[in-house]
Amino acid sequence: MQNQKNDQWTSKLGFILSSAGAAVGLGAIWKFPYMTGMNGGGAFFFLFILFTLLIGLPILIAEFIIGRGAQREAVSAYKFLAPKSGWSIIGKWGVVGCFLLMSFYCVVGGWVLIYSILSVTGMIIKDQASYQQLFGTITESPLITLLGLAGFLVINVIVISFGIKSGIEKASKILMPLLFVFFIIIVIRAVTFEGAMEGIQFFLQPDFSQITSESILYALGQSFFSLAVGFSTMVTYSSYLGKDVSLPMSAASVSLMNIVISLLAGLAIFPVVFSFGLTPAEGPGLLFMVLPEAFSQMPFGEVFLSLFLLLFLFAILTSSFSMLEIITSAFTAKKKRSRVKIASIIGIIVFFAGIPASLSSSHMANVKIFGLTVFDATDFLVSNILLPGGCLLIALFISFKMDRALMKKEFYSGNSLPIGMFPIWFQLMRWLVPATIVIVFLGSLGIV
Repeated sequence: MQNQKNDQWTSKLGFILSSAGAAVGLGAIWKFPYMTGMNGGGAFFFLFILFTLLIGLPILIAEFIIGRGAQREAVSAYKFLAPKSGWSIIGKWGVVGCFLLMSFYCVVGGWVLIYSILSVTGMIIKDQASYQQLFGTITESPLITLLGLAGFLVINVIVISFGIKSGIEKASKILMPLLFVFFIIIVIRAVTFEGAMEGIQFFLQPDFSQITSESILYALGQSFFSLAVGFSTMVTYSSYLGKDVSLPMSAASVSLMNIVISLLAGLAIFPVVFSFGLTPAEGPGLLFMVLPEAFSQMPFGEVFLSLFLLLFLFAILTSSFSMLEIITSAFTAKKKRSRVKIASIIGIIVFFAGIPASLSSSHMANVKIFGLTVFDATDFLVSNILLPGGCLLIALFISFKMDRALMKKEFYSGNSLPIGMFPIWFQLMRWLVPATIVIVFLGSLGIV
């Protein structure tokens, strides 16, 4: 069997932290706070945790099993495991989904890149600064947003051109723990602001009267978005993994890290939001307004803000690396095409595809798709339709097509889990996961 031994993770910790880096990016740090703010606070967080543990975690295990079982990138993996069938559509679905996701994800990555540069040069935290105005200035400037988009994509192309083996893994071992440390520092400061308790209650005290069928769909989509499941990116990542690593335990570690980071993000953001009279439902710009406000109240705030933004930038990059990797590997798997050439071409295409989303706050602000800007419409399509659809297809593939013996072998390889754990996971994938996705989706359409 042809595999990818030339590009293996060197340690279990490296794989877990790199997978967490692929998952813990914009989903947990940027998107989670504003989605929570727009959908009722604590009740949304409760649903997010529930969906992450009961739906997202089993799917993450499934993607790990598919990838290591086939030891191929996503498109080739499904072809190998189900030859002469139409199941390879799942891998192709992931490639298309990752492309669309990158078209708006890299726009936000560009914002973070711009903020990082401004912070390092001491241009963000100033006396009487209006951080809402600063965010508006950046996002409403076509030149600034397009430069940020281009710069973010250049970094992605350079890294993916040289593969993902040692650079991402080594950096993840250092920078992911530092991200946790800096989040804890922000949380400690945020909860000491006057009026912070109101924000903590908003975030942690569920009010289920605020929950609608639409917010349930958003919570499900958020769990998929923040775990990076549904587009088979983790299939590609796990294809580089040795047999001595426990896939269920690795998936559980990634899921737990994701929940903890989301918790820290909420505790860092909402106390500040309420303390300074901001609106929880501010939208995508919430993080960029709150973080500078919090750091401005600390000694050496500009230094800490710069360090955090750089770490945040890395977390976003590790996520985008996984997306660009699945697209690049799909075009380089069979034929020995140049990774540099393919990654560069894809980067250029993504740049042009991302222009409408990057101009959604300026020249294309009046262009609406079902009442949403191009940025928001693409986000909705990816997070609430394509990601759940991909997860549903993966659940069906696991349930009815993939060899049960191979699944069981991969499930128990590298661990000593009780023999009854595999049947529990399999039944979750066969019944609970697809039923939940279908019911939540139909409920959002008002059908059930």
